[in-house]
Amino acid sequence: MELNDLLRQQSEWLKGAGPSAEIVMSSRVRLARNLERVPFSHWANKKQLEQALNSVETAILESGCLDDPISVRLKGVEEVDRQFLVERHLISREHGVNPDHKSVVFSRNEMLSIMVNEEDHLRIQALQSGLSIHQAWGRANRADDLLSERLTFAFRKEFGYLTCCPTNAGTGIRASVMMHLPSLVLTKQINKVLQAIAKLNLTSRGLYGEGTEASGNFFQISNQFTLGQSEEEIIDHLQRVVLQVIEHEQNARRALLAQNRELLEDRIWRAYGTLKGARIITSHETIDLLSTVRLGVDMGLLKDVERATLNDLFIMTQPAHLQKLEGKVLGAAERDVKRAALVRERLTKRSAG
Repeated sequence: MELNDLLRQQSEWLKGAGPSAEIVMSSRVRLARNLERVPFSHWANKKQLEQALNSVETAILESGCLDDPISVRLKGVEEVDRQFLVERHLISREHGVNPDHKSVVFSRNEMLSIMVNEEDHLRIQALQSGLSIHQAWGRANRADDLLSERLTFAFRKEFGYLTCCPTNAGTGIRASVMMHLPSLVLTKQINKVLQAIAKLNLTSRGLYGEGTEASGNFFQISNQFTLGQSEEEIIDHLQRVVLQVIEHEQNARRALLAQNRELLEDRIWRAYGTLKGARIITSHETIDLLSTVRLGVDMGLLKDVERATLNDLFIMTQPAHLQKLEGKVLGAAERDVKRAALVRERLTKRSAG
């Protein structure tokens, strides 16, 4: 399988299914692990990194922890292909930089991926559609158990799993939920909600995690600490808080409908009309308009398009995806034209269907 083949499929976690999918796009669990007696990736020399890479890849493929695995060594992979993997949430932005002695192995449905020699020797990631944190944890935990039968992880009874960054030590778990909160933004309640989240030892980030700003009204809510609690306690706490945020967003949607229905419908249909008619459109504008249209679909105000189609467009309209679709490098202006054409085609196709 080649990376281009991924263009012809939709990631399972983007299908708009699962609990509370009208507000929660996806749930993710990521586990950080390091090999015993091997320096962390930032400290290891080239020989040690290559040994770690070979050992981990062999263990992944022999353990059966991934269904129908696809392995990609990043050295020699074009920059646009590495960015493509970032846009599909298969690797982190950091993993795509300085690609020597790095790889990613992922399942064909893209629900489970393992980065090798990122900040830690292994980053095991499970992605699920909707509010499915416990299911994602079960998938990641199974992979961790199978790999631990073949690899010896750095672990100390008093500290738990040893990681490059102290904030990941202990369980090594980072659980997160990608939430679509346009009504809290429109009613100007979002800052109050995010401040409350921070007081509960959770943090919010953008669509692509750490170091990214929220765009398209998407907020990734995750745990801040991994030490001192079990994995189940961390996940249960996140789930409880997310359920409260969902309730706030639902209340805000009901208030918008009751108080400003005409203005809300006008905003949604104008966004839909722009997306279906634009000939040139930037990435930022596309994400904002798709967010508005998604709100209309989720509230039952717009029935001409499916949530899964919109979810897919959030990814397919990113720069690397557009260039992969076109089969060549595109400048920013060329991407804006290609992006507009792609959106028109997908939305017109769904409306006709």
